[in-house]
Amino acid sequence: MITHIRCMIIDDDELDRLVLQHYIKQYQTIEIIASFDSAEKAVPYLDLPIDLLITETNLKGMSGLDFRKIAHKIPACIFVSSHPELAAGVFEINTLDFITKPLTAERFHHSMERLTNFFEIKEKCECYDAMTGENCLKIKEGGNILQIKIKDIMYLEALKDYTRIITLEKNHCILNSLGNLLQKNCFDSFVRIHRSFAVPRHLIRGKNCHEIELAHHIKLPIGRSYKNNLSFFNP
Repeated sequence: MITHIRCMIIDDDELDRLVLQHYIKQYQTIEIIASFDSAEKAVPYLDLPIDLLITETNLKGMSGLDFRKIAHKIPACIFVSSHPELAAGVFEINTLDFITKPLTAERFHHSMERLTNFFEIKEKCECYDAMTGENCLKIKEGGNILQIKIKDIMYLEALKDYTRIITLEKNHCILNSLGNLLQKNCFDSFVRIHRSFAVPRHLIRGKNCHEIELAHHIKLPIGRSYKNNLSFFNP
């Protein structure tokens, strides 16, 4: 289950932005990381890790539809609009939902249910890819290029500017920080549980307040500031 959705809002109507923010704050899994009154102001922030874009269709200057075309890396997009006739066209540019203004709590909740289903399916697909070995990591080691299957990685351990890759057969060490590695698409199925450790979600077998247990009886500590990352494992 998705635990943290980072959201960007764009709407040139201040009242509508405030209504959106009010509704979103009722969902603990969603964090508003940026809110703008124009698409032009949002463009410089496209490099931020954003999971959800909520935008008005008819903005002054660049439209919400045009912004979505350049913000294609954001996985989910919900349009809000006073023009229901635009609904058919927006779904041609990778849209999750279209909400007609004025916004209502009931309609917004329905959209959030659709959003949750979208990310749950996305996570399952990513975990399946990891388990079946569709994703691989190429590294240099001793003058050779090795290919490590993501499904074979038990966990990642941070060592300052290096990261140790732990597999059952062999451990590898690469010159790349743990934070940088986790930005790669092939590690989307991993969750950071500690400043020094990240693990595949599907290998977690149990947890208590202080540590998790992975397959093969591997136990790792949970960092105090990373406990919320494991809320998906709560009953």
